[in-house]
Amino acid sequence: MDKNVADFVFPILSVNIGSVQSGTYKGKETESGIGKSSVDRVLALSKLGLSGDEQADMVNHGGVDKALCVYDHGHYSYWETVLKRTMPFGSFGENFTVSRLQEAVVHIGDVFEVGSAVVQVSQPRQPCWKLAMRWGLDEFPLLVTQRGATGFYFRVLEEGEVWKGDTLKLKQTHPAGITVAEANRVMHKDKNDLEGIRRLLDLKELSASWTKTFNARLERLQGK
Repeated sequence: MDKNVADFVFPILSVNIGSVQSGTYKGKETESGIGKSSVDRVLALSKLGLSGDEQADMVNHGGVDKALCVYDHGHYSYWETVLKRTMPFGSFGENFTVSRLQEAVVHIGDVFEVGSAVVQVSQPRQPCWKLAMRWGLDEFPLLVTQRGATGFYFRVLEEGEVWKGDTLKLKQTHPAGITVAEANRVMHKDKNDLEGIRRLLDLKELSASWTKTFNARLERLQGK
């Protein structure tokens, strides 16, 4: 990024929360919190996420490493063309719909101030079947992953309050310089990239779940 103050401040276009809803996917009864809507009020942000936001699957969604899901609005126009539908804020189940903060410019371990809170990038988001259910397109999670337009997660370093008029202010760029896009590449595309795996495993800021996955992959590739 250029050394301009504006380049380190990223608008939050919408703050989104939702409750767990029941539904049906491929003939099975399901529960999901992917349906989120924009809210205008101030929300408390704790280590586990925003007040009023619910997750049905706390193993794969939510928790301290995935307290907030972030998605850049710059991706929306492409997906609206694919789906031939208008997509409101929160369409990807994200808590923050942001501007100018895409996967190629944000790094694992970057720290941001938002409202009175401080957050840190922990891992890319991994689109799952709930996104397919949300939009009625079975291959949608794969399409999102292949395009690299996954979004990412924040952990909360300091609790506080946020609202949609806030901005994400870059406080610290991680010195390793491993972008969310690079992490996605190693996870999903170049799965046998030993150097890339080792670089990611050197990041103590990487989420526990991604660290576990890469450790297992490294052991397999090394024949252990």
